[in-house]
Amino acid sequence: MIICHCTAISDHDIHAAIDWMRASDPQTIITPGKIYRALGKQAECGGCMSLFLDTMRANAKVVVPAQLQNLRTAISPESNYEGRPQSHRISQQGT
Repeated sequence: MIICHCTAISDHDIHAAIDWMRASDPQTIITPGKIYRALGKQAECGGCMSLFLDTMRANAKVVVPAQLQNLRTAISPESNYEGRPQSHRISQQGT
């Protein structure tokens, strides 16, 4: 099945690239960009990205290395402070 019409990448191409990358470096983090580069192509419009990612996730060899799992801390609903000012506007006081 064709996944990316702009560059004519099929699901077989994606799985073959993942297999090749995993065989050459078992610890590598596989990303869509690396798959495009392995196939000698570049992403164009990005319209295929959701299908591209679903195809990647369907491959059993796409796993996150153990040392990189669970790096995100759980955010409780009470703490939605992201470390930025509460207002995006500059204060008009003093002008």
